[in-house]
This record gives sequence, structure tokens and C-alpha cells, in this order.
Amino acid sequence: MPDFSSHKDRLLSADLGEIAKSRSSVAEVKAAGWKANLARHRLDTEAQSALLRIAHEADLAGAIDRLFSGVHVNPSEDRPALHWALRGDNSLQGEAALVRVTLNSGDAFADAIFNNDGTVTASNGAPFRNVVHIGIGGSDFGPRLLADAFEFERNRQITLRFCANVDPLDLDLALDGLDPAETLVIGVSKSFGTEETLYNLTWAKAWLEASLGTDGTAAKHLALVTSRGDRARDWLNGAEPYLFDMPASVGGRFSIWSNASIACRILLGPDIVNAVRAGARAMDLHVKTSPLADNLPARLALLDYWNRTVLGYPMRVLLAYSRRLRMLPTYLQQLEMESNGKSVRPDGTPIHDATAPALWGGEGSIGQHSYHQWLHQGTDAVPTEFILATEPRGDAAGRTALTAHALAQAEVLANGRDLTTVNQEEPELSDAVAAQKVHAGGRPSSFLHTDAFSPEAFGALAALYEHRTYLAGILWGVNSFDQWGVEAGKTMAGRLKSALTNDGRAEDPVTAQLISAFYS
Repeated sequence: MPDFSSHKDRLLSADLGEIAKSRSSVAEVKAAGWKANLARHRLDTEAQSALLRIAHEADLAGAIDRLFSGVHVNPSEDRPALHWALRGDNSLQGEAALVRVTLNSGDAFADAIFNNDGTVTASNGAPFRNVVHIGIGGSDFGPRLLADAFEFERNRQITLRFCANVDPLDLDLALDGLDPAETLVIGVSKSFGTEETLYNLTWAKAWLEASLGTDGTAAKHLALVTSRGDRARDWLNGAEPYLFDMPASVGGRFSIWSNASIACRILLGPDIVNAVRAGARAMDLHVKTSPLADNLPARLALLDYWNRTVLGYPMRVLLAYSRRLRMLPTYLQQLEMESNGKSVRPDGTPIHDATAPALWGGEGSIGQHSYHQWLHQGTDAVPTEFILATEPRGDAAGRTALTAHALAQAEVLANGRDLTTVNQEEPELSDAVAAQKVHAGGRPSSFLHTDAFSPEAFGALAALYEHRTYLAGILWGVNSFDQWGVEAGKTMAGRLKSALTNDGRAEDPVTAQLISAFYS
């Protein structure tokens, strides 16, 4: 790796405006309808060149080829990562083509309900009016994000609710006021062993059976998405639900493209969902064919490496200036932090450099009245990512205001407000108050934007972040497709359930004390 030590110190102390002036044409990178301006980072031409050398040393181009060639890029499970095949076209071959075909039955099922053509109905022959989606993690975040993004265009005859939490209240709220006779419950669990999902599915099934009977009729109101159809059938004791495949080579946090999003297709219809896939496919093409210098996901992955590993920023803030993308920070928390929040390489050796940053954020301009104060004047400088996706319709004044707020926040973060300016603009202020209005500035940010938000833009953005995450994982030397930390928590929860329901004993003394307090 190039020696960044002296260069790092110079850039950390340099003025962001001067750095931006020294930039070459790499300030803006374009892909599939999205543009990213990176001029407000502590990156000059020399740093950019060094990062591209790192990209070549890490063989990012080869990593892209391996992903799209079906090579087993997930060594922990000895599998390829074929989520991209789900948005592929008819030219796919081999295992990728088989993955793509898994969508056919789910698409047909969802479209029949959306179109109300009479081929898929409730047990009484009436249309399904309510859909309850039960899943957690990748089986929840992606579909929830997609449904929320296009809720305005939804089929008004369908009510869609989500349930993820094992807290019983979550299911109670999801089922509240619904008629079982016109409700379809969709359960999504790749392994069909996820405790939270099975808990909620079991109670949802009991809710259906209490109204529809236990003779198997309730199964006609269940659709299950899993790679373990055998477990799903065992769970139903021989009853036949609607059963759809989730390929083993599609990781949970990449499963928004799979049958996990059947509920979204029922709500939004084939036109929107197909357009989302087309947008993602356009981003895939960009990634496959663009040189690294012009490859947007690669450039953003290099920026993540630079900010986290070289400059040492421990977090990144995502500000979505779009009501449709208000859930994007939550979705990306799982995608990025579960994928790359690791400190050991696939060969078992430790990583001594800092890897994935903490990611958080929210919806602009709402966040301006909350945590933006901390971003502007807190003691920590945090790289901030703005995403501006304005509505192609609606009030022009509202679009202008949203755009102005996003641009203003980015400008003030970068340039700040010095004491001289405060005194000139507000001469009536006391020295103490004037000092409190100073903004340090010098806070790095990216600005991603698209001319008009659309399903294609949504799909391209989601795929952009997937590729960025994978390529950043290559730079950090981690396997982005496993999650052993998550699995350890699940295993421990299983052990402690026994302690809670039996004699209340636990090996850990603090846990034992807490259990004792629960039952005192």
C-alpha cells in the first residue's frame, strides 16, 4: 500500500475548498442515471492516483469479473453470490439462468393477485385484500424499503403490512383489524429456521386457523419463500401452502430482487418491479464494462477505504433528501455493516486496519431539525453522504426548497461560517453569542443525485450500494457474504431461552443476575 502518512496529515489540515480546486476531472462520476460529486472530500489528485493503484493491487477488476462469472466469492459457504442474476435478462446461462428462473412462479402468483384475474384467490374464492409480510433482516428491510418508496403508486385495493420483531406487539399491530378470510400471510426465511420469523408465522397461522379452521384451509392463505421447502412443508404438517424458492446463492441482505419481494409486486404491480430490475441491470452493466477510474461503485468503495482506513473516520452519515428513500439508511445499515463489519480475513488471519464504518442517517430535511446540529458544530467531523432524488411531478416550489436545503447543508458543512462573517451579518450580537454561531466547516461530504426519481433510478441506486459494499469488502480483505457475528447471537439466545423457561441458570454471572431479577 502507498505510504499515506505525510500526505494524510497534510490533507487533514488542508482547506477543503483548496483541495477541491486542485481536483482533476474525477470530481464527478456518472452511472445509470446517477451522478456523484466527490469534490468535498480530503482527496486531491495525488491521493486519487494512489487509491487507483490500491484498486489495481487489490484486483477490483478481477473481483468484478469473478462476481459476474459465478465464481465462489463466498468462501465461508463455498458459494457464488448470484443476487445480480435475479435482475438479469434472457441471455444468462448456467447457474445464473437457473437463479433467474426462480422468479417465474412468484411473479405469476403476485401478478394474478395484483390483476385480480381470479386464478389466485382466498379460500372462499374472493380476492385477497390484505397481505402481511413476515420476515426479518434481509427478508424484511429490502421489501419494506421498496414498498415504502413506491407506496404512492400502490394498488389501492391491497393493504400491505410488515411484521419483523419477535415482540408480540409487532404481529398484533400487523393483524389488527384485518379479516383472515381476505388476508394472505407471506413468510420469508431463507433457512426456514429464523426464530423471530417462525414465531410470528406460527401465531399468524393460528390466527388464520381460528377463523378458517384447521382442516388445511388456512394453508391456502399462506405463501412461504425459502430455500428449504422441506422444512416449510414439515412445519405445516403436510398441508400445501404456496411455496416459492429463494436460491441458496442469494444472500439475505441481497434478496430484495428475489421472491422475498412478492408482497411488493402484489402491491405495486409488474410494471414498477420490472422497471426497478431494469435499473439495477443498467448499474450492473456499468460495473462490468467501466474502467475503475470511471466506475462509480468502485470509486465510492475506494472513498470508503480512504475515509475509514487511511483517514480514520469511524462513521458515515447518509442523508436521503427524498421521502421515498427515507428507509434507505436502515436498509444500508444491514447491507454494509453486516457485510463488512468484520476483523478477520477468510483465511482466519486478523485484519489490523480499520474496516467498515458505522453507518447511520435519516431523511432530509427532517434531520436538519435534529442531528444536523451535531454534524455542523459537534466535536467530531463525519463524512456525510447526501442523496438528492426529487419528484418528477408535484409542486415545483417544494422541489426547489428540498434541493436548496440539501445544497445548503453540504455547503455549510464544507465551508463553515467564521467569526468575521457572523459579525458582518449580525453586528448586533454579543461576542459570546457570535462565537456560538461559528461553524468550523472542513467536514467532508459526497453528493449523489439523479435528475428525476423513478423505479429505474431506485433499482440502479440499490445495485450501486451492493457493488460498492462488495468492492469495499475486497479492499478490506473480508468476505462480504457471511455473518458469523449474527449467528453467534442467535445461538446464545437459544441457550438463554432454556435458562429463562427452566431453572433460570446461566453461565455468565451478570446474565444470571439479570434472569434472577426478572423472576424475583
